[in-house]
Parts: sequence; C-alpha cells; structure tokens
Amino acid sequence: MTILQLKYVIAIDEECSMRKAADRLYVSQPGLSSAVRDLESELGIQIFERVHNGVVTTAAGASFIAYARSAVEQFEKVENKYLSGKGHKPTFSVSMQHYTIAVNAFIETVREYDLEEYQFSIRETQTGEVIEDIKTLKSEVGVIALSDFNKSTFKKVFADASLEFHELFTRNTYVYLRKDHPLADRDELSLEDLQDYPCMVFDQGDNTSFYYREEALATYDYKKVISTNERATSVELMLGLDGYAVGAAMLGDSLNSADLKAVKLKEEETLTFGYITRKGTTLSKMAQTFVDKLESVK
Repeated sequence: MTILQLKYVIAIDEECSMRKAADRLYVSQPGLSSAVRDLESELGIQIFERVHNGVVTTAAGASFIAYARSAVEQFEKVENKYLSGKGHKPTFSVSMQHYTIAVNAFIETVREYDLEEYQFSIRETQTGEVIEDIKTLKSEVGVIALSDFNKSTFKKVFADASLEFHELFTRNTYVYLRKDHPLADRDELSLEDLQDYPCMVFDQGDNTSFYYREEALATYDYKKVISTNERATSVELMLGLDGYAVGAAMLGDSLNSADLKAVKLKEEETLTFGYITRKGTTLSKMAQTFVDKLESVK
C-alpha cells in the first residue's frame, strides 16, 4: 500500500468514475484500474463496485477511504513542511525544573529572534523528565539544580545517559514566605521555627526518591508538606496557607514575587545551578543565546 494508491482511490471515490479519475490524475485508465485491484487484493476487501455508468464505493471501501483521506492529509502536511523548502522553522526547545531564572533567560532569548522565522518551546517539569527530554533530544538544553546531597548521584546518572552537566553558579539556602507571614520579620529562620507551617515541594511523579527532589534539604523530616507541580500553585498556597518553600533567594520577576520574601535559613545546603546537554553536541545559535543569558545571572 502506497500514498499514491490512497490518492487514487480518493480521486475515484470523488469522481465516481475510473475514466474521470484517470484524467484528473494524468494516468492511464488501465494503469489506475490495475493499481486499485492490487490494493483491493492486498487489503482483502472490495473498495469499488463497477456499474454500467461508473463505479460505486462499497461500505468497506467508504470506511477505508475515510482513513485514507486522513493519512493523505497528514502526508501532505509533512511534504509541505519539510520537502517544499518552505515553512520549516529552526526550533529551540528547553526543559527545566521550576526555576524563574530559566524562564527569564528564555524570555530574553525569544526577544532576540523573530517569532515568524523561529519556533520555541519550553517545558517546566519534573527532574526525571528534564533528564529524559535531553536524553531523547526532545529539548536541546535542560536547566537543573543539584544539592550537596544528590550531586554525586546525578553525576553518575548524567554519565550513564551520555549527558554533560555545565555548572553555572551556586547559592545558599533561603526560605520563601509571604511578606506578612508571622515569621517574615526574622533575619534568619530554622526549619524547626517553621515546623507548624506547611512546606511546599514539587511533585516528582514516579521518581519518589529524595535524590530527585529539586529543593535543598530533601531528607529533612518536614512535619507538614504539600506537593504541587506548578510554581503558580505553590505561590498561591504559600500566600493562602502561611506556607513556605526552601529555595535559593532568586525570586526575580516571577508571578506574585512582590508578595514574597526570602529569609536566610540556618540549615545550610548549597544548590548548584547548571544546564545539561547531550554529550558531544554543538549548541544551536538559539541554544547558545539561551545559555549566555543563564550565565549572565549573578
């Protein structure tokens, strides 16, 4: 079965005539009839019934032609996009953990390119999916943070997946909480001070291991925990429930950041920020621009 055969039966169905379909397709009628017989034999169904003034599509043929139309439409879309020399836009995709710095770098990158000529994609997702996206080339760059606790483990994970980790900078641990939180006036807080308030952590799906947590101090036994999968949801819960999150004091211009405050945390664990790429690959122009924006963060 070929795309050409599918186009043949669609034309015959529309014309209700072998002769008219042959004229439309610029092929001989005997050649068209032979192609249809070969297709019917391969499928084991009769697509058309010959009548004195043309052909009639059978019930089985009508069902098949419905699928044939869909297949031909998809094929033509691929032809138009990749074989016509038009419409194929250079693409840049990035996957990341839930960090505002990556979003800001992405925004600055997009601003330097014409959206009519380039195609961009950004995925804010779980740690394991960031790694998988780069491994499978779904994204070109993955932004990730490693803690003192999981750094050595992930170096092995990256090596096994033929990935490279490029370190950008390190940050100490802070607590995010709303500006009028009962503890917001402190210069420093401990996790014990916060034990009566819910801690927000990002859900890691099937990767329940502490090693995949993107927050620092992943092994601490928090008294109250709420898991979320979106930064916006996490912030709303912090504002509405007097909750908090452990981070690296990089709120930037994120959603509702004006309502939040970062307070130094007594329990220290360094977070190392960086990006991962497939080993041995050369970054595209857009990817290099994105990395340059990340590297400008101080």
